[in-house]
Amino acid sequence: MGVINIPVYVHVVYSNSVENISSAQVNSQISVLNADFRKTNNDANQLPSEFDNAITDSEIEFTLAGTFRYASSNTSWGTNDAVKSAYPPITPETHLNIWVCSIGGGILGYAQFPGGNSSTDGVVIGTQYFGSTGYVAAPFDKGRTGTHEVGHYLNLRHIWGDGRCRQDDFVADTPSSDGPNYGCPSYPTVNCKSNDMTMNYMDYTNDTCMYMFSDGQRNRMRAIFAPGGSRAALAGN
Repeated sequence: MGVINIPVYVHVVYSNSVENISSAQVNSQISVLNADFRKTNNDANQLPSEFDNAITDSEIEFTLAGTFRYASSNTSWGTNDAVKSAYPPITPETHLNIWVCSIGGGILGYAQFPGGNSSTDGVVIGTQYFGSTGYVAAPFDKGRTGTHEVGHYLNLRHIWGDGRCRQDDFVADTPSSDGPNYGCPSYPTVNCKSNDMTMNYMDYTNDTCMYMFSDGQRNRMRAIFAPGGSRAALAGN
């Protein structure tokens, strides 16, 4: 299948001038996605040797296809897809749509898994957690919220399987865990009789402390682009 390129439409929804983020901030998020999904991120060399055989290049890339800007009086959009109803996705079958807005409630972002309603398909990211420059807020100021949420959009579950040790994320090479990790955990962090892959993008750690996808995650993501797959139409645009 080779390298898959996904075209991206970014919808900037703002209630004040500071939320009308710069093109540089938009471009920085695309750059982070490309670095993280292609394993060219400069922090990958921090990886503990235990996981050397797991870290991988997913061979998925992203190209900004267009940025749309919408002024709105709404200062908080929540997680019920209201922002998508107000500003619908554009050709979601062939493009990743990302809405950048104030979500509220301390929510960094949320995403729709493959196979859902096309009218709500895409990713929503809080304005201050989008990209790595401009109007961003530490410790989520390196664009990794985007990497995490696009992971969901491409069918990845949270690393701990959203449950206790017996719950799975359907990826064999990510160790079982008892729940999310936060902050910057020290290695090793032990749960479920194994060391957690706290540096995986699908955990809840700070941006500076997540820096890898696993080979199993790569295979799970790429399967949806195969003929008959839920995102096959995205490939090759």
